[in-house]
Amino acid sequence: MWKGKRSGPLTSSSPKGRKREFPIRAADYDLLEPIGDGATAVVRRARCRPLGGEVVAVKIMNMAHRTESDVNNASEEVKTMIMIDHPNLLSAYCSFTEGEALWIVMPYMAGGSCYHLMKSSYPKGFEDENFIAFVLRETLKGLEYLHENGHIHRDVKAGNILLDQEQGVKLSDFGVTASLYDSIINRHGKRKTLVGTPCWMAPEVMEQKDYDFKADIWSFGITALELAIGHAPFSSQPPAKVFLMTLQHAPPSLHNTKEKKFTDSFKSMIATCLIKDPTKRPSAKKLLKHPFFRKAKAEHNAVKCILNKLPSLAERMQTIKENEAKLQAEKPHDKCKEKASQEEYRRGVSEWNFDIADLKAQAALYPDENEAEDFLRFLFELDIVDESTQLQDLRTRNGPTNDEKMNVGDDGSGKSNSTSPMSLSQSF
Repeated sequence: MWKGKRSGPLTSSSPKGRKREFPIRAADYDLLEPIGDGATAVVRRARCRPLGGEVVAVKIMNMAHRTESDVNNASEEVKTMIMIDHPNLLSAYCSFTEGEALWIVMPYMAGGSCYHLMKSSYPKGFEDENFIAFVLRETLKGLEYLHENGHIHRDVKAGNILLDQEQGVKLSDFGVTASLYDSIINRHGKRKTLVGTPCWMAPEVMEQKDYDFKADIWSFGITALELAIGHAPFSSQPPAKVFLMTLQHAPPSLHNTKEKKFTDSFKSMIATCLIKDPTKRPSAKKLLKHPFFRKAKAEHNAVKCILNKLPSLAERMQTIKENEAKLQAEKPHDKCKEKASQEEYRRGVSEWNFDIADLKAQAALYPDENEAEDFLRFLFELDIVDESTQLQDLRTRNGPTNDEKMNVGDDGSGKSNSTSPMSLSQSF
């Protein structure tokens, strides 16, 4: 049972405190401009006719030809969004089917996601540390609620933190949220499923070890870095390289730059989250007591101040799309590769299932022998190859030409194979 869950019909409180039921017919909603899209879904701003034209966000998911797993994930996402009742989590007003599409009606968050806000206006990260503290504190409150109710979010990142002038900060996207109480967990109340987005994924998740809500704390620390510098660590690397660097290198940390100086309390908070041993990471409840979050107390109008200076969400999303199209036109030789990468990332937002054959091929493409051998050991630890497999075996089966050798550094596009931008600002 969720603490503080709604009772009775799906309703929303009006400013005067009255309860209003949202209709469950597509005809009762006027669909306006899209504010996000993915491979199998689109999110649109809409007006609810029976409720005086109230503005909402409607996520429309095409369920035709979806796998049983996809349907189950969508069902769990809707169930979670309806059951949660916390000001820092994006809930659902109602859901229904229309033909082969699933409609989810949600609050409209006019600011969009922190990821898209940075992409359009703050490419090097947010400039005001107090604002970052406020956004992170509100996000952490939402995580605390999820954890207290036995759920792990498993995909905490800037792209899933939504902003609004009036509603503040909400954590979204519960497509891979997992319960620690269901039948898939082991007897210690931990998960083993490999899901999430690579750059934000905790080491224990990558290694497919038992994990719990402490995995979200690692992702939260990576998100804090993302908000500070504009991107996640290792964001220019392909997924396999992200795995290797996360597991073999020291945890990332926050450093001063020529443009930015960060406080010791901010650096300390991030370091507290990014401890490889999950047992040594704090709970969300304890982390909220960190001195860094004291500076967030006076920032209740921070979101409003930031968003009031910017164009509308629709205008910002259009600008982002135009810039991406221009970038693609300038790099035609990478067009197919980038398109495939973006499609893979969109799928990965809900569940990142690596392709075993692709990982083996990547091992064969590493130009550096030591890195290739390290990656082969990593595949062995994940039971993808057995101990008798040799690097030469993979290179024989997946051997590249000289022109195909993998570049494990930044490809110059500013985009990552592991974190290619998703054209979405509202929960997807």
